[in-house]
Amino acid sequence: MILTGLALLTLLLLVTGSIALARGNRQIRNLRETPCLPDLPRVSIIIAARNEERNLAHALESVLRLDYPNLEIIAVNDRSTDATGQILDRLAQNEPRLRPVHVTELPPGWLGKCHALQTGAAAATGEWLLFTDADIVYAPDALRRAVSFAVTGKLDHLAVMPFMTHAGTVLTMFVGAFTLFFAMYARPWRAREPQRPEHIGIGAFNLVRAEAYQRIGGHEPIRLRPDDDLKLGKLIKKNGYRQDIANGNGLVAVEWYSTVPELVRGLEKNSFAGVEYNLLAVIAASVAQLAIIVWPFLALLLTGGVTWWLNLACIAAMAVCYADNARFHSLPRWHWVAIPFTAVLFQFIIWRATLLTLWRDGIDWRGTHYPLAELKRNRV
Repeated sequence: MILTGLALLTLLLLVTGSIALARGNRQIRNLRETPCLPDLPRVSIIIAARNEERNLAHALESVLRLDYPNLEIIAVNDRSTDATGQILDRLAQNEPRLRPVHVTELPPGWLGKCHALQTGAAAATGEWLLFTDADIVYAPDALRRAVSFAVTGKLDHLAVMPFMTHAGTVLTMFVGAFTLFFAMYARPWRAREPQRPEHIGIGAFNLVRAEAYQRIGGHEPIRLRPDDDLKLGKLIKKNGYRQDIANGNGLVAVEWYSTVPELVRGLEKNSFAGVEYNLLAVIAASVAQLAIIVWPFLALLLTGGVTWWLNLACIAAMAVCYADNARFHSLPRWHWVAIPFTAVLFQFIIWRATLLTLWRDGIDWRGTHYPLAELKRNRV
């Protein structure tokens, strides 16, 4: 009876969640559908770069190809020990829109990236600020369409989901599962609703009205947040400003990670921070995910009768939900078969990050240690 009840509850959760996700995805517009306005405000693109020599030149060249008429690019070299600074200086010699800023020291109480973005914003002159990463590749009309979207919608903040390019089937499968889990958790389509608590922020593309950014205190209130992109969106929403999300497929792209070990290390700093360094929250989330996502597959081998059929229905609901979500991210729909394996990998990443953070009493990220006590104090 207990396993039958669990299967029935899981099926109800999956069906209601799938319906909500299907409706929500259809409320998120693609930037390609946005007509460009003739008169557009000045934009400052702010890029934080630390040891990004592998992708920096390629990504910056796409930024420099943007056909936006009134643009400045502020690239902050955050204490890099590789050729990042030299690449920026070389590109700036023939490009007046590009202004390199070199940070040589990190002030106490700041995460490196947050400080770099704050430094770049302080030097900006644009009416709008685009916070982005050093490995994002843009289509020439991406910024014109994004600003037109924001201005037409009378927004203060627009987050754009990039298309994630990946090397290999395993990484592509994980991205499909990750986008699904994130959407079910964050419900980003509700960010536009002022009365709802849901919010959104995406490190690849956070376009913010400069006045709103200054009034919320910039990055200073989130100076020690590894998940600064999401928390910036939360700050904007909490302070009564309007935000929305758009799909950048075809206009904004990023190679998220190139190998599975790189993926595991890359999510190390964010995973525990996402639940405010709360161990009980990690345990609860793990139990829920294993029960809802992984157990139905195991139950086909271990149960029978009505319980077996209910778990089969759960798997069918997951498959439909995954396939529908994958369509919006241009991902293979048949990758739903890997859901239990990607869920286990997701759990490994979360628990690895949690235990490492507790063992090290903080986060070691890109050559800097951030004590756990300080990280916990910076709640938003």
